[in-house]
Amino acid sequence: MASSSDVPEPDLKDGIEYWSTQPASLDGVLGGFGSGSLPRVDALGSRQFLMNLLPELSTVPSTLRPLQTHKSMRTRALDVGAGIGRVTADVLLPLVSDVVLLEPVERFINEALARGNASVGLTASHDESGYKNGWPGIADRSKSVSFYQAPLQDFDPSRPHESTRLLGRVGFSPLEDDAESRFDVIWCQWCLGHLSDVDLVDFLKRSQSALRGPRSLIVVKENLCSEHDEGPRTVFDEQDSSLTRSDGAYKNIFAEAGLSLVREQVQHGLPAGLYPVKMYALRRLK
Repeated sequence: MASSSDVPEPDLKDGIEYWSTQPASLDGVLGGFGSGSLPRVDALGSRQFLMNLLPELSTVPSTLRPLQTHKSMRTRALDVGAGIGRVTADVLLPLVSDVVLLEPVERFINEALARGNASVGLTASHDESGYKNGWPGIADRSKSVSFYQAPLQDFDPSRPHESTRLLGRVGFSPLEDDAESRFDVIWCQWCLGHLSDVDLVDFLKRSQSALRGPRSLIVVKENLCSEHDEGPRTVFDEQDSSLTRSDGAYKNIFAEAGLSLVREQVQHGLPAGLYPVKMYALRRLK
């Protein structure tokens, strides 16, 4: 690995080629940790982080958010670098109405679409490893997932049809096209290392324009390397042509993108030997 100022930039083609060799399964997208506790612990931590910030997304009445009796606006999330749809199924669909799923690797997006289509005739059930027998809200058409294939370098969340094409949609069908509707949550997990600093700042700026309102969030959940003694640090992984950034490196990028950091939290309970993982909740500067 390289570090400091001599760090190479990620190569999009090399990264896609690497991930195209991995199985389209939980083990494949999670580096061999798909059959252990990681998927359950990660998804639970993500849902709790999101509900603490947006308690109105909760489907269970609480002191933070009594259930409303009136019909509210449909809530929307964007899941980028989504792989086979793990975060969509286990984190976002339990909380929001409609998810836009974006993934550049063909075998992963095809598997995600197959899982979404398979959910149409199934009733979702849940166990410790995630949602089984269908994704929440798809069979009864109360929720939806739309599938797009594109890298983040080329994707504009405000105008998805201009940068990629819709591969399919399952579940709820709106009366009017909602492709350019804005988002309550933009979720970015274990994928931003495939963007250079310049590309990441640009993507975050485009994402700001796609947020629905002042409470809407961009959530970044990524591995972290340690800092240099002199400050932020980035290391390059030749295997998949990606970057692992330190906490300070991410915060510098968030500031350059014009985002306000409203909460940060380390994900606890993951297997030993992995990089620390941290969640950042970001909003547009007021």
